[in-house]
Parts: sequence; C-alpha cells; structure tokens
Amino acid sequence: MTYYMAAKLQGPFDDAIARTEAALKTEGFGVISRIDIQQTLKSKIDVDFRPYTILGACNPGLAHEALQVEDKVGLMLPCNVIVQQYGSGEVEVAAIDPVASMQAIDNPELTKAAQVVRDKLSRVIELLRQGASE
Repeated sequence: MTYYMAAKLQGPFDDAIARTEAALKTEGFGVISRIDIQQTLKSKIDVDFRPYTILGACNPGLAHEALQVEDKVGLMLPCNVIVQQYGSGEVEVAAIDPVASMQAIDNPELTKAAQVVRDKLSRVIELLRQGASE
C-alpha cells in the first residue's frame, strides 16, 4: 500500500499552491499550517533546496470525529499535503493517505473515519489532475 496520492501540474509553483488550497476547500479542508521547506533549510543550515511547501490540511468536522474515536490521533493530524517543484518546472502535489498512516492504530472506527478522509483527499487530487489536463 502506498502512503500517498499525487498529481503532476504544470505552471508556476505559487499557482499550484493556490490551486491546491482551492481544491482542498471544495472538500471542507482548510490549511492550518504552512511550512516553506526551501526557506527553512536555507535559513537554518544554509542549504539550497527546490521549492517545497508542506500544507497542514484540516477538515474540522472530521478531525473532531477522529479525536472522539481515538484521543491520541492528534499526533497524526493535520493531513499533510506537499507541493514541490522539480527542475523540469513540473510541480507535484501529494497528499498523505490517511488509511495507510492510521494502520499503526488498532481501532476499526478510526479506520472507517480515515477512509472518509481518504475519499475526500482523493477527490482533491483528482480535481488537480483534471485541472492539469485542461
């Protein structure tokens, strides 16, 4: 089982981030954290790295449901979505597969909740793929 789902996009990196945030919003996710890995690596260890941003995506209703089922699941929240640019100019958006990540927790109710989140994130990735082919 793979631990992520991804789409390749063409266009500027910042546009890919905006498109990703818009697609997440269609499925009820907001971005509650943003980590600019390129900037962080440069400022902390003076290393040049490609544009790479981690978006912490949260669907509040689903997060609340998961926390009701498993109080320590917050250790695995929010759902991370990465946007990274390759040297070719191609941008990849990848989202965690919550079913894969939740396998570490033996709780069938949580597995069902993770499937709902997976379905929503899959639709986000598919929406980005469709936009990439237009």
